[in-house]
Amino acid sequence: MDDSRDMETIAQVWAAEPSQGGQSGDKSAFTIGELSREFGVTLRALRFYENKGLISPQREGLSRLYSRGDRTRLALILKGKKLGFTLGEIRQMIAAEEDDADAKTLSLSREKCLEQIELLKKQKAEIEEGLSELSQIYASLSSKVGEKDRRAS
Repeated sequence: MDDSRDMETIAQVWAAEPSQGGQSGDKSAFTIGELSREFGVTLRALRFYENKGLISPQREGLSRLYSRGDRTRLALILKGKKLGFTLGEIRQMIAAEEDDADAKTLSLSREKCLEQIELLKKQKAEIEEGLSELSQIYASLSSKVGEKDRRAS
Protein backbone atom coordinates (compact mmCIF):
# COMPACT_ATOMS: atom_id res chain seq x y z
CA MET A 1 0.00 0.00 0.00
CA ASP A 2 1.25 3.51 -0.83
CA ASP A 3 1.78 5.25 2.55
CA SER A 4 1.60 8.78 1.10
CA ARG A 5 -1.80 8.06 -0.51
CA ASP A 6 -2.94 6.34 2.68
CA MET A 7 -2.01 9.38 4.82
CA GLU A 8 -3.64 11.75 2.32
CA THR A 9 -6.90 9.78 2.58
CA ILE A 10 -6.71 9.73 6.39
CA ALA A 11 -6.06 13.48 6.44
CA GLN A 12 -9.07 14.14 4.24
CA VAL A 13 -11.31 12.06 6.51
CA TRP A 14 -9.79 13.54 9.67
CA ALA A 15 -10.19 17.12 8.41
CA ALA A 16 -13.79 16.77 7.25
CA GLU A 17 -15.80 19.64 8.68
CA PRO A 18 -19.45 19.68 9.73
CA SER A 19 -21.76 20.76 6.95
CA GLN A 20 -23.75 23.89 7.59
CA GLY A 21 -25.54 24.16 4.27
CA GLY A 22 -22.71 26.21 2.80
CA GLN A 23 -23.20 29.07 5.28
CA SER A 24 -19.51 29.31 6.14
CA GLY A 25 -18.17 28.48 2.68
CA ASP A 26 -17.67 32.09 1.62
CA LYS A 27 -16.63 33.59 4.99
CA SER A 28 -13.02 34.24 5.87
CA ALA A 29 -13.52 35.32 9.51
CA PHE A 30 -15.84 34.14 12.26
CA THR A 31 -16.79 35.60 15.62
CA ILE A 32 -16.61 33.58 18.80
CA GLY A 33 -20.40 33.49 18.91
CA GLU A 34 -20.68 32.17 15.35
CA LEU A 35 -18.26 29.31 16.03
CA SER A 36 -19.91 28.59 19.36
CA ARG A 37 -23.31 28.21 17.69
CA GLU A 38 -22.03 26.34 14.64
CA PHE A 39 -20.16 23.71 16.64
CA GLY A 40 -22.37 23.66 19.73
CA VAL A 41 -19.59 24.56 22.16
CA THR A 42 -19.44 27.18 24.87
CA LEU A 43 -17.51 30.43 24.61
CA ARG A 44 -15.47 29.18 27.55
CA ALA A 45 -14.46 26.07 25.57
CA LEU A 46 -13.27 28.23 22.66
CA ARG A 47 -11.24 30.42 25.03
CA PHE A 48 -9.81 27.25 26.62
CA TYR A 49 -8.62 25.92 23.23
CA GLU A 50 -7.14 29.35 22.52
CA ASN A 51 -5.36 29.32 25.87
CA LYS A 52 -3.91 25.88 25.04
CA GLY A 53 -2.59 27.24 21.72
CA LEU A 54 -4.82 25.03 19.58
CA ILE A 55 -6.56 27.97 17.90
CA SER A 56 -5.27 31.54 17.49
CA PRO A 57 -7.91 34.17 16.76
CA GLN A 58 -6.96 37.68 15.72
CA ARG A 59 -7.87 40.40 18.20
CA GLU A 60 -9.75 43.54 17.25
CA GLY A 61 -10.11 45.40 20.50
CA LEU A 62 -11.94 43.03 22.81
CA SER A 63 -13.31 40.96 19.92
CA ARG A 64 -11.87 37.70 18.67
CA LEU A 65 -11.95 36.94 14.95
CA TYR A 66 -11.29 33.34 13.97
CA SER A 67 -9.88 32.43 10.56
CA ARG A 68 -10.96 29.53 8.34
CA GLY A 69 -7.84 27.73 9.64
CA ASP A 70 -9.03 28.21 13.23
CA ARG A 71 -12.43 26.90 12.22
CA THR A 72 -10.85 23.83 10.62
CA ARG A 73 -8.67 23.26 13.70
CA LEU A 74 -11.76 23.53 15.92
CA ALA A 75 -13.48 20.90 13.78
CA LEU A 76 -10.42 18.67 14.21
CA ILE A 77 -10.32 19.27 17.98
CA LEU A 78 -13.96 18.36 18.40
CA LYS A 79 -13.69 15.32 16.16
CA GLY A 80 -10.63 14.17 18.10
CA LYS A 81 -12.43 14.61 21.42
CA LYS A 82 -15.44 12.71 20.08
CA LEU A 83 -13.13 9.85 19.11
CA GLY A 84 -11.60 9.82 22.60
CA PHE A 85 -8.20 11.41 21.99
CA THR A 86 -6.45 13.64 24.51
CA LEU A 87 -5.65 17.27 23.67
CA GLY A 88 -1.97 16.32 23.38
CA GLU A 89 -2.81 13.63 20.83
CA ILE A 90 -5.12 16.02 19.00
CA ARG A 91 -2.31 18.60 18.88
CA GLN A 92 -0.08 16.00 17.18
CA MET A 93 -2.80 15.08 14.72
CA ILE A 94 -3.38 18.73 13.85
CA ALA A 95 0.37 19.14 13.31
CA ALA A 96 0.30 16.10 11.03
CA GLU A 97 -2.70 17.51 9.15
CA GLU A 98 -0.98 20.86 8.70
CA ASP A 99 2.25 19.19 7.50
CA ASP A 100 4.13 20.36 10.60
CA ALA A 101 4.83 16.79 11.72
CA ASP A 102 7.86 14.62 11.29
CA ALA A 103 7.74 10.88 10.46
CA LYS A 104 7.84 9.95 14.17
CA THR A 105 4.76 12.08 14.91
CA LEU A 106 2.88 10.64 11.92
CA SER A 107 3.74 7.12 13.08
CA LEU A 108 2.59 7.97 16.61
CA SER A 109 -0.67 9.41 15.29
CA ARG A 110 -1.31 6.26 13.25
CA GLU A 111 -0.47 4.13 16.28
CA LYS A 112 -2.85 6.16 18.47
CA CYS A 113 -5.62 5.72 15.89
CA LEU A 114 -5.17 1.95 16.00
CA GLU A 115 -5.17 1.97 19.81
CA GLN A 116 -8.34 4.05 19.86
CA ILE A 117 -10.02 1.75 17.33
CA GLU A 118 -9.32 -1.24 19.59
CA LEU A 119 -10.57 0.63 22.67
CA LEU A 120 -13.79 1.68 20.94
CA LYS A 121 -14.36 -1.89 19.66
CA LYS A 122 -13.97 -3.18 23.21
CA GLN A 123 -16.39 -0.54 24.54
CA LYS A 124 -18.86 -1.39 21.76
CA ALA A 125 -18.74 -5.08 22.69
CA GLU A 126 -19.30 -4.21 26.37
CA ILE A 127 -22.25 -1.96 25.46
CA GLU A 128 -23.78 -4.66 23.23
CA GLU A 129 -23.38 -7.21 26.04
CA GLY A 130 -25.02 -4.80 28.51
CA LEU A 131 -27.91 -4.12 26.12
CA SER A 132 -28.45 -7.84 25.64
CA GLU A 133 -28.51 -8.45 29.40
CA LEU A 134 -30.90 -5.54 29.97
CA SER A 135 -33.21 -6.81 27.22
CA GLN A 136 -33.30 -10.24 28.87
CA ILE A 137 -34.04 -8.69 32.27
CA TYR A 138 -36.76 -6.51 30.74
CA ALA A 139 -38.35 -9.52 29.01
CA SER A 140 -38.27 -11.50 32.26
CA LEU A 141 -39.83 -8.64 34.22
CA SER A 142 -42.45 -8.07 31.53
CA SER A 143 -43.51 -11.72 31.61
CA LYS A 144 -43.77 -11.60 35.42
CA VAL A 145 -45.95 -8.47 35.23
CA GLY A 146 -48.12 -10.20 32.61
CA GLU A 147 -48.55 -13.25 34.86
CA LYS A 148 -49.54 -11.07 37.84
CA ASP A 149 -52.04 -9.17 35.65
CA ARG A 150 -53.62 -12.46 34.51
CA ARG A 151 -53.90 -13.73 38.09
CA ALA A 152 -55.46 -10.47 39.26
CA SER A 153 -58.16 -10.67 36.55
